[in-house]
Amino acid sequence: MNAYDEYMKGMVQPMRKELVNAGFNELTTPDDVNEFMATAKGVSLVVINSVCGCAAGLARPAVRESIQEVKPDHLVTVFAGQDREATAAMRGFFEEVPPSSPSIAILKDGQLEYFIPRDQIEGHAVEQITDHLTGVLKQVCAN
Repeated sequence: MNAYDEYMKGMVQPMRKELVNAGFNELTTPDDVNEFMATAKGVSLVVINSVCGCAAGLARPAVRESIQEVKPDHLVTVFAGQDREATAAMRGFFEEVPPSSPSIAILKDGQLEYFIPRDQIEGHAVEQITDHLTGVLKQVCAN
C-alpha cells in the first residue's frame, strides 16, 4: 500500500464508523457483496458511502435518522472510491441505474425496489432526505 492509500484509509475511518456504529455491515470485497446478495431475504438498505460533503452532512445523517423510525431487515454499506471492487460488485446488482455516490438503494429479496441517487441528496435539506427515505422504507417494508 502506498502512502496515499494509507493516508486515505485513515481519513475515511470515521466516515465508515458512522454507519457501522448505526448498525450497518460493511461489505469491503466483491465476495462480501456476492455472499450477502445470495442470502439477502426481506428488505435491505444499501448505502453507497463516499467522502464528499453531501455524504457527511446529508446522506449519512438522513440514513441514521430514518432507521430509527423504520428498521429494514438488513443494513449494509459499500464505500465508493475506497472499496472499488466491492462497490462495483454491488452496483452490478442494479445496473439499470447510473453509478452515483453517495446513494441509497432499497432492495427486497435482492431486487432493487427504489434508488436515491446523489442528485436527490446533494442540495436538499437533511430533513427532506430523511422524510423521503423514511417514506420509501415504510412502503417497501409494509409490502
